[in-house]
Amino acid sequence: MAMTSVQRRRVSLGVQAGIFVAVIIAVVLLVDWPTIFESVLNFPKTAPMFPELITVGLKNTLYYTAISFVVGLAGGMLLALMKMSAFAPYRWLATGFIEFFRGVPALLVFIAFGYGIPFAFGTQWPIPVVVMVSLGLVSSAYIAETLRAGLQAVPKGQMEAARSLGMPAWRAMITIVIPQAFRIVLPPLTNEIILLTKDSSLVYVLGLAASQYELTKFGRDGITALGAGLTPVLVAGLFYLVITIPLSLLARRFESRTNRSRV
Repeated sequence: MAMTSVQRRRVSLGVQAGIFVAVIIAVVLLVDWPTIFESVLNFPKTAPMFPELITVGLKNTLYYTAISFVVGLAGGMLLALMKMSAFAPYRWLATGFIEFFRGVPALLVFIAFGYGIPFAFGTQWPIPVVVMVSLGLVSSAYIAETLRAGLQAVPKGQMEAARSLGMPAWRAMITIVIPQAFRIVLPPLTNEIILLTKDSSLVYVLGLAASQYELTKFGRDGITALGAGLTPVLVAGLFYLVITIPLSLLARRFESRTNRSRV
């Protein structure tokens, strides 16, 4: 007797569950747990990382992310408006900027502003300024495209209605179009903050004073200084998750609210 679709689905799920359980059991039996606990989960040996990991590393990571996002958001809005401009040179300039900074690795941008600027002009920028400019320029290229999509998603009738009431175009853009666009692009903007949080780890290439360390620097130094294997990197990664998981949940909430408003 042939099975129904429901029965086939149950058999398929049962087979998948069996394979999944078998793989888990195999991993549990084959893994060298003493080595894992000594080299990956050796949390007691990471005690010397505290409280500086929080008071310095976590604080600096949040600070670098915040200042970079502010610059990226301001630059992204300017680039988005330039790319939508009726004046062709503005569009060309914005397009070139966006394509360049989206195509160049952020690490190279850090090196250029951290080492290239001092070498070429004989001026040394403070580390926060290098981070702010480097990550701000890279993020502005991505944010510009996000904001442009949001601005174009606002119905044109909103601008036309405002103009028919005698409102100048610039005022209608600032007070009507841009606020609606931000509601549309909140989820991807939140995701951009997550990317900036992770990219802030690239600051290690600049050579930091102890007061400028961020989470990744503590993890890298802990590998050789504490004799705990990869545990310091794992601890640093967990603190990144403390930042990024709430932001991911916030992005999903914004996305759900946006989807409900469109229904």
